[in-house]
Amino acid sequence: MNAPASAPKATALASPVPAGPQGSVQARPPTPRPDFIKVESARKVYATGRDTVEAVSDVSFSVTRGEFVAILGPSGCGKSTLLMMCAGLESITSGRIGIDSMPMTGPRESIGVMFQDSTLLPWKSVLENILFPVRIMRRPVRDYMDRARSLLAMTGLTGFEHKKPHQLSGGMRQRAAICRALVTDPDILLMDEPFSALDAMTRDEMNEALLGIWDRQPKTALFVTHSIREAVLLADRVLVMTRRPATVVEDLRIPFPRPRDPSIGESEEFNRLVRHLRGLIERGPRGAGAPPAMAATP
Repeated sequence: MNAPASAPKATALASPVPAGPQGSVQARPPTPRPDFIKVESARKVYATGRDTVEAVSDVSFSVTRGEFVAILGPSGCGKSTLLMMCAGLESITSGRIGIDSMPMTGPRESIGVMFQDSTLLPWKSVLENILFPVRIMRRPVRDYMDRARSLLAMTGLTGFEHKKPHQLSGGMRQRAAICRALVTDPDILLMDEPFSALDAMTRDEMNEALLGIWDRQPKTALFVTHSIREAVLLADRVLVMTRRPATVVEDLRIPFPRPRDPSIGESEEFNRLVRHLRGLIERGPRGAGAPPAMAATP
C-alpha cells in the first residue's frame, strides 16, 4: 500500500534574499504556527448507479489561523466539493479533515459559509437576514444587534437594513450575505465563488470591500474561485487544483503585505504571478477519463 501523498510545500516566486554581511547576526526564522485547518489525503467519490465519479483525489494541505487561502482551478474540477467537505456539508470518502485538531464530522457553529448565490430569504429584511443564523443557533438576538449594525456600516449597507432583497442590487445582496456569515463571529469563513455571478465592475468593488473587511476583522478563510487575478489579489496563499479528479499541484505564497491596495493589480510582480498560475492550469495534468473543462479566467 502506497504512503499517502504529502501536501505541496508553499512556494513563492520572489527573488532570493541576499545574505547579510560577514559576521552579522542573522534574524532567526519565525516559529511555525500550528495548523488550524488540516486536510490529509482527502478523497471524494460519488456513486451513480453502477458507475463512480472521483471528484477529489488525495488532496492534502493545511491552513494556519488567520490565513486567507484561495483554491483556484478550472471550472468543474471539484473546488466547491472540497470546500463543502471542509464545511462538514459533504461527507469524505476517505482521508481526514481536522479543524483545530478535531476531526470534521459535520457542520459547526464556528464556521461561516458564503455560497455563489446570496441565498437571502426574500420575505425578510436585510437586518433580519443577517440575524437569521443567530435565531437558528437559538442565541439571544439582542446580543448580536450591535455587531449586525457594525457589519452593515462596514459594508456600506447602513440605511438599507429594512429593505427586502429584491430592493437591492446584486452586489448589495452579496454584502448582506457577508454580514450574515460574519454576524456570529465565526473562527473560519468558507466562500464558494461568492462574486462569480456579478458583473466585472461590481466584482471589483466586492473584492475591494472584502479586502477592507479583512483588514478590520481578519478570519481564517478558504476562498474558491476560478479567477486568477481575484485569487492573487485577495489571498495569502493560492492552492492550484487540476482538472477532475482534482488534486493540489501547487501551493503558492503571495508576497504582497497587508493592508493590500487593489492597485497592486497593475504591478509587474502581480502580473508575473498571474501568468505563472495561468500556465500551471493550462498545462496541468488531467485525470484519466476526465472530460474537458473550462480554464480558469484571468
